[in-house]
Amino acid sequence: MGALADSSFDIVSKIDRQEVDNALNQTVKEIGHRFDFKGTGASISWSGAGQNVIEIKANSEERAGAALDVFKEKVVKRGLSLKILDAGEPKLSGKEYRMLVSLKEGIDQENAKKISKLIRDEGPKGVKAQIQGEELRVSSKKKDDLQDVISLLKGKDLDIALQFVNYR
Repeated sequence: MGALADSSFDIVSKIDRQEVDNALNQTVKEIGHRFDFKGTGASISWSGAGQNVIEIKANSEERAGAALDVFKEKVVKRGLSLKILDAGEPKLSGKEYRMLVSLKEGIDQENAKKISKLIRDEGPKGVKAQIQGEELRVSSKKKDDLQDVISLLKGKDLDIALQFVNYR
């Protein structure tokens, strides 16, 4: 180990499931109370056991969309990024419309390469980005350079929610 150890941090895309669950429960309550949802059969719930997909049901496309809007509002209020949501189109199934909303978590290879290239092309010289599974490790001899990388990435409109963790 040299005298000057590199400083580093990890870029991850993780979802606080408890907060998503809280947002979902608040949406259930609001849909239950609101007059414009009365008799529309509108509901929102986890779909399946994995807790990666949320299902919205209603008797019209418009009410399914309105339920999604309520959910999005609750997600933002809980400090989560809307980028974690990947909502499908409402599909007619029998007498009701169903919409599946997937949760996007982890940094896929394509986004990891895009972020890595951004750091290489626009970040300070001497900063290294290594792809490690669904996250990236960013390291540099200069701590200030790491701050610059975080600012750079926060300023870019990437289609995934990023968190910067394990800063050392």
